[in-house]
Amino acid sequence: QVQLVESGGGSVQPGGSLKLSCETSEFVLRAYAIAWFRQAPGREPEGVSCIRSYSYDETTYYADSVKDRFSVSRDLAKNTVYLQMNNLRPEATATYFCAARTEDPDRLFRHCDLWETQPERFGSRGQGTQVTVSS
Repeated sequence: QVQLVESGGGSVQPGGSLKLSCETSEFVLRAYAIAWFRQAPGREPEGVSCIRSYSYDETTYYADSVKDRFSVSRDLAKNTVYLQMNNLRPEATATYFCAARTEDPDRLFRHCDLWETQPERFGSRGQGTQVTVSS
């Protein structure tokens, strides 16, 4: 069973920073790419970032809206994927959740291909953590 647990959400002012954590198992981190998504009330989920799961290739990907402000990384010793979010804007307010690429029909489980356009490939997700950016 794939389990992912997010933490680190909270309320910050515009321009502030937060670091989200996605804790899982060593097996999950080694077997699947991990993506971060967010969903605001009344809106469709939006891809935020993705990190490949190869030990020699942890290529990262970002949505244009967060590029140069957000950074994704993983720590195999702690079985955790992080999302560092800097210079937060009010439009970042949403529930953020991490997801593992467990439902890929092409068996590209460690890749981030199509992560934004086909989020259904990331079939296992956590419960989410709330981020609120407001003055």
